[in-house]
Amino acid sequence: MTDEREYREKRWAALALLCMAQFVVVLDASIVNVALPTIGSDLNFDQDNLSWVINAYILAFGGFLLLGGRLADLLGRRRVFIAGLILFAAASLVGGFAESEEFLIAARAAQGLGAALLSPAALSIITTTFKDGSERNKALGVWGAVAGSGGAAGVLLGGVLTEYAGWEWVLWVNVPIGIIAALLAPRLILESRSEDENRSFDVPGAVTVTGGLALFVYALVEAPDAGWDSTQTLGLLGLAIVILAAFVAIELRSEKPLVPFRIFRLRTLTGANVVGLLTGASLFSMFFFISLYMQNVLGYSAIKAGLSYLPLAVTIILAAGIASQLVTKIGFKPVMAMGMGFIAAGLAWFSQISVDGSYLSDVLFPSLLAAIGLGFSFVPTTIAAMSGVEDREAGLASGVINTSQQIGGALGLAILSSIAFSRIGDLAAQGETGPAALTEGYGDAFMVGSGIALLGIAASLILIRNSDSKEHTEIGVGESAPVAAPAGDPV
Repeated sequence: MTDEREYREKRWAALALLCMAQFVVVLDASIVNVALPTIGSDLNFDQDNLSWVINAYILAFGGFLLLGGRLADLLGRRRVFIAGLILFAAASLVGGFAESEEFLIAARAAQGLGAALLSPAALSIITTTFKDGSERNKALGVWGAVAGSGGAAGVLLGGVLTEYAGWEWVLWVNVPIGIIAALLAPRLILESRSEDENRSFDVPGAVTVTGGLALFVYALVEAPDAGWDSTQTLGLLGLAIVILAAFVAIELRSEKPLVPFRIFRLRTLTGANVVGLLTGASLFSMFFFISLYMQNVLGYSAIKAGLSYLPLAVTIILAAGIASQLVTKIGFKPVMAMGMGFIAAGLAWFSQISVDGSYLSDVLFPSLLAAIGLGFSFVPTTIAAMSGVEDREAGLASGVINTSQQIGGALGLAILSSIAFSRIGDLAAQGETGPAALTEGYGDAFMVGSGIALLGIAASLILIRNSDSKEHTEIGVGESAPVAAPAGDPV
């Protein structure tokens, strides 16, 4: 009991540690983007394989998230978090020494696996450490601010490190962070697991869900190049669906399933995951297309493009903090719907980009709208996805919402890239090439992304239960003084 009290007094320091780890996970999904040309030149990459420096990370991360979340519940959340940190740091160190494309791609896949272990474990630690209500909302607001700004920070940091230190440092920067976090974790984080769970592990379920999700993500990231109606894409998607159907059949018959489907009887949890998927599909590719527009159309250097993300990153941090307070006052449902509305508006504005545009009108203002939307949607979606979930299944719920967002991001990038480059190809066939054609293609992608965000508004209003959202505000309002942050904790 004394140990629990000591750890509780350190919970805000533990939150800082968890957020730092999550920051590098999100950072690594984007930090390599700017370094790709240099990596390709130094390692003599085949241009067709260069994209796999990014895809290998996304594939392993998205494929193993659900498994990572459940392992955290069964084996211990702190233990799995530390294991993920060590693997992530080791893979980052090895990747920086890569001398061939195969070696680097393998290291990036190992990074993704480490991220898939530590990310859901970290989120579940937050939900089991902080009391439901305003305290947890505040913690998840900080979490959302850090996670949401990581993508923008990755583009900036990637440009600076590549320019002044070398591409290897976009990987090596993770090593000291991972080591420090792994050493501090036992001192700041109390171990927790599902004590009443049978220690048996659902191996068939783990193999099928990981294989099915990984194959599904692989089909999505390859679809723009292979073609959506190609034998490869249709065959891989069909095989992924068959494997995932086998997973469902296995889980329904298992006494101790990896994923107990009763968790999806929570309507708000299911709705939050639908919104999370639509958020990823509409918004995650925004960073990709903004970078292309600034560098290929406006002629920005990599560093200038990275610096252009600073207002967006700051706005995400501020919006996430405001969102956590609003959730406590009015519930997560209206804040979530507002967030998707801001995203839809920002992307609709981006669809009007022009070939002779300016940073102020074509990038800054629409990116600020989208940033507000990201902060307002990410925080309440995460809170809603964990609402009503028992502590023993916190890791599972964390893995599910992370998987929804990652699958959504991969799906959105695949679809919107196909739309953009198909439009660019059609214009090229008509003799229109250069910045004008690129601008039209990117604009079409932004408009479709805005439409996906509108579906997110509908999902928020229809699928999220009013009673769950209202009950959440009552929890926050009903908290008494003893629950407030102790001396020394941030207010």
